[in-house]
Amino acid sequence: MHALVCGVCARAHSTISLVFRVRIAPLSRHCTQSARRGRRCRGRRRRPTPSKITIQWEACKQWLRARWLAALSSSRPPPTNHVEHSVDSAISLAKRSDSLNRATVFFFATAPCGYKKVSLQQLGVGGGGQGVGAIQAVLVEETEKGSGGTGGQWWKQQHPSYHHHYHQHHHHQQHYHHQGGYYTQSHTHNPVTTMKQSYMQLTWVFHDDEAQINKKLPKELLLRIFSYLDVVSLCRCAQVSKAWNVLALDGSNWQRIDLFDFQRDVEGPVIENISRRCGGFLRQLSLKGCQSIGNNSMRTLAQSCPNIEELNLSQCKRISDATCAALSNHCPKLQRLNLDSCPEITDMSLKDLAAGCPLLTHINLSWCELLTDNGVDALAKGCPELRSFLSKGCRQLTDKAVMCLARYCPNLEAINLHECRNITDDGVRELSERCPRLHYVCLSNCPNLTDATLISLAQHCPLLNVLECVACTHFTDTGFQALARNCKLLEKMDLEECLLITDATLTHLAMGCPRLEKLSLSHCELITDEGLRQIALSPCAAEHLAVLELDNCPNISDNGLNHLMQACHNLERIELYDCLHITREGIRKLRAHLPNLKVHAYFAPPTPPPSAGASRQRYCRCCVIL
Repeated sequence: MHALVCGVCARAHSTISLVFRVRIAPLSRHCTQSARRGRRCRGRRRRPTPSKITIQWEACKQWLRARWLAALSSSRPPPTNHVEHSVDSAISLAKRSDSLNRATVFFFATAPCGYKKVSLQQLGVGGGGQGVGAIQAVLVEETEKGSGGTGGQWWKQQHPSYHHHYHQHHHHQQHYHHQGGYYTQSHTHNPVTTMKQSYMQLTWVFHDDEAQINKKLPKELLLRIFSYLDVVSLCRCAQVSKAWNVLALDGSNWQRIDLFDFQRDVEGPVIENISRRCGGFLRQLSLKGCQSIGNNSMRTLAQSCPNIEELNLSQCKRISDATCAALSNHCPKLQRLNLDSCPEITDMSLKDLAAGCPLLTHINLSWCELLTDNGVDALAKGCPELRSFLSKGCRQLTDKAVMCLARYCPNLEAINLHECRNITDDGVRELSERCPRLHYVCLSNCPNLTDATLISLAQHCPLLNVLECVACTHFTDTGFQALARNCKLLEKMDLEECLLITDATLTHLAMGCPRLEKLSLSHCELITDEGLRQIALSPCAAEHLAVLELDNCPNISDNGLNHLMQACHNLERIELYDCLHITREGIRKLRAHLPNLKVHAYFAPPTPPPSAGASRQRYCRCCVIL
């Protein structure tokens, strides 16, 4: 169970319980004892609770950068990452803003360059109006040594109290202390610790009390900052104060919720609280893996959140047709729906979605094995804007379902028919003719398909860039030749267990697919070193090819690896399991030439001679992994 660290006693508690009021026992013994006494956990050593909040720089740096660029649009372009900019340059840019007054929020930054004090200046009208409502980050020198320059002297002139606070800080380095109205933490200049903390972690520390900060920073600005925080950070914000609790739990901050990390904690009451707090603000919700969620909770959610656009119910085993009926009745703006591995979904769900969700563009029905052609027919007629249809493992679907999609959904761009064993060339032919925008096609484990499918895709789908056709045993060099001739944008191809292809296929792909990034040829037993040489000579080898899978290719040897190492400079991963003629020496040379390459291979350990009177010991082939 994922948890967060208590802001007071550094004990771990479940994050989800802090926002949605789910009662979960604390994890540490000390916290448990405090809970039994009916008071807030304050750790083994009591210390004052500052009004502060830790915010990861990654969560809000885009917002700060955008504001800084807006403020300095009339000046020279600022650096890409202003935090890494020098103190002097940052302050010189601040001087040009013509507004160094306004609200100041102090927080501390731990960076490789030392212990700095940072201030956010809310720029007012000045400099020709370029700084209205913008925020600029200014690094201010905290120590005498620091980064040097005149920045520290300039700050002392602007803020006379700086010198007083500076000496107080160094006088009380070994304990927590209130200084001049703001709260500081002891810090020891340890070069090793400082270098390890290579990321920027910001801690807001209020100069005055919370009311004064809220007065100087408008609610709209605080809400905008909060909108970039994830669930855990919002939960921490909610514990700071009553005012921040209201801001953190404002519905506008909960437009996108992903509860995958809390799937074991999420039950019906959690969904009801989400529905009540978020209401019409909620746009995206992921309940992936939350197997305790049932139809009643989802009905409440649908009624309270009519503006939801994206819903992920993957692996929610208790979801059935009643949920889809509720979505159809109350969520007309739904665009993306993931029902992967929801075994109780039937054709009735698709009919309800077709009737009430006409804006649906992406749907994932993988492993909903009760679906038939009738449900897909209704969905295609009711959702003409459908662009992605994933039906992996829906074994009851036939050519009729594919033809309905082709007839009523001309904008289809992605389709997954993995293990739909009843699909034939006729269905794929009509699909390719009516849906020319297809760029992702998965036909793996469709044993009835032949070269006619590849030829049709080549003629009508020039935008194709991902093709997966694992175990399509009737595909030959002829089909891939046509594909390579017309589909120049191919980037990823999975040809595993296409047993009839030879080096001719690799020759055609090398000549016709210059953007190829990933190629899987596992179990293609007719591939030889000559095919790898053709790949090495292709335009994609030196620029794009990153992944090459060659498992169980018995006719390739170290010579083929020599061809690859000379040309494939961007190769990141290669798989060589069960390649009988690949040796350790060949892999060693490959690694020496491409040090960043990940080689996946193994060799069976030597079998010892059988001992007299004892049964022969069995060895696993993957005991030795390179």
